Amino acid sequence: MNNLKVKIEIDPELTGCEVTIKCPEVDGRVLEIQRLLTEAGSQKSQLNFYKEDSEYFFPVSNILFFETDEGIIHAHTAKDVFEVKYKLYELEEMLPPYFMRVSKSTILNTHKVYSITKNLTGASKVEFAGTHKIVYCSRNYYKALKEHLAP
Repeated sequence: MNNLKVKIEIDPELTGCEVTIKCPEVDGRVLEIQRLLTEAGSQKSQLNFYKEDSEYFFPVSNILFFETDEGIIHAHTAKDVFEVKYKLYELEEMLPPYFMRVSKSTILNTHKVYSITKNLTGASKVEFAGTHKIVYCSRNYYKALKEHLAP
């Protein structure tokens, strides 16, 4: 598949966009195109974040993970922590597909994962590059996380 052709057809009858990929076989390149289109079509690429009396606006791709603590949802970047006004289940529905739940109280950005230390009896430790912050992936989510991270 050396040649990539892109066609745009305008159909006033459609109520939304539709993308069809035609190929002789599904290979890594096709899967990557599918992944990029899926991420680009996600509803939310930016959220409002709160800290003290200020409201912040930046892409969700800057977030390492979201976690709940006593009913408050915190969004962690490498160096800071913000609050968000959504519940975890709401975030799961609106975040790009590279975010995934890894425990009852945590959703992480799989693009930021640096390492996983497997624990056979409990939750596995997940580390992020360039920060001391860590989260734990419960046994129930470990396999799905590994599959999501696999090339």
